[in-house]
Amino acid sequence: MEVEAAKMIGAGLAAIALAGAGVGIGLIFGNYLSGALRNPAAADAQFKNLLLGFALAEATGLFGLVVSFIILFG
Repeated sequence: MEVEAAKMIGAGLAAIALAGAGVGIGLIFGNYLSGALRNPAAADAQFKNLLLGFALAEATGLFGLVVSFIILFG
């Protein structure tokens, strides 16, 4: 296998983390919305947890993207 082809395959596999981040963010916001509709009084208390979960899920996707770019251009 050529080195360039191996780089493309590796970058594609590393980019799968972006799909996982999308699913994770969707679950985080969906569960927050479900909980906020069931108990609106507790929604404000859980908003910090929502932002923390969003940031961690997004960071996971960005790390996968960075690894993909390092494989391609490094």
